[in-house]
Amino acid sequence: MADIEIGLGKSGRQGFSLDQISLVPSRRTRNPAMVDLSWQIDAYKFDLPFLSSPMDSVTNVESAKEIGRLGGLGVLDLEGLWARHEAPGAEVAELAKLDDQTARIRLRELYDASINPDLIIQHIKELQDAGYYAAGKVSPKHAAGMADMLQKAGLDLLVIQGTVISAEHVSNGEDPLNLKQFVRELETPVIVGGCASYQAALHLMRTGAAGVLVGVDGGRAATTGSVTGVGSPMATAIADVRAARMRHLDETGVYVHVIADGGMRSGGDIAKAIACGADAVMLGTALAAASDAPGAGLHWGRSTVHPDLPQGRLTRVDSIGTLEEVVSGPTGFCDGRANLFGALRHSMAMLGYESVKELQKADVVVQAAAGS
Repeated sequence: MADIEIGLGKSGRQGFSLDQISLVPSRRTRNPAMVDLSWQIDAYKFDLPFLSSPMDSVTNVESAKEIGRLGGLGVLDLEGLWARHEAPGAEVAELAKLDDQTARIRLRELYDASINPDLIIQHIKELQDAGYYAAGKVSPKHAAGMADMLQKAGLDLLVIQGTVISAEHVSNGEDPLNLKQFVRELETPVIVGGCASYQAALHLMRTGAAGVLVGVDGGRAATTGSVTGVGSPMATAIADVRAARMRHLDETGVYVHVIADGGMRSGGDIAKAIACGADAVMLGTALAAASDAPGAGLHWGRSTVHPDLPQGRLTRVDSIGTLEEVVSGPTGFCDGRANLFGALRHSMAMLGYESVKELQKADVVVQAAAGS
């Protein structure tokens, strides 16, 4: 892609968001009942190609069970409120009654409690005993220190997630996480992210990760772009990481899954993310709008309560139905925010594709800017 001159001495590539592209029908259509939405990563197969965001307002043990029942994968934040407090549901419900500033202060107090490894092990066992896969997220900072506990807990899938994560972190303080060594020594399959560029994704794939997350805090609760200026439009970021996946596959014969994370508000966004190259998506705000989401009408990320440089907002979300209605309907909403995977199924049927892998071959057009 040719660079665009920003001014004398500086140029840059043009990037595209999901809102700027559309999917083009092929020569055939298909009955929606013939569409297969299943997705498999490592030894684990799911009926629907999505993971829940490991945010306390989106995923706790109960919502992870429901997400598993519906066909997705619930990912717990293993450094979240549910890993620090026995039953924080009442405290979270109280937050909705407070003004935003007071609620942020109270949230910070709740996160000041220490992580309890016994609670983590208990939650993982509860999920597995109920017949669902247990997935959890840790930050790069705490991954090595929690490794023994994670092995003991018998986690099925581990997500190592930061705002921006790299395979090569330079530090003049404490020893950074050796991601390649950590991933290869851990028996549990690992998904790492976020990243938004070809080179960063390729290096993450070379660590031995089973999947990479694409996105730099692009969701509604994040303010990373305005705070730090870091980011990349999602359609372009996914396409870049797709190219890295192809190179890695050519070099090693190993297929690494690409998971789009952030900014997907509708079934159409999910379809476009997959068409750009994603194998699955990670959903946050879309699931936080469920009436039975653990945030009880509030939505936030861990960066919201960072003591020095918050990069997220505490948002209030209107309920649009139960988690089941948001994921698979039925719904009375016509804007694509509910029955997300019913919408994906119909999109694939209209485009003529039978599987998620086939949808990655869809033709994409860039919409002309208004007034052009």
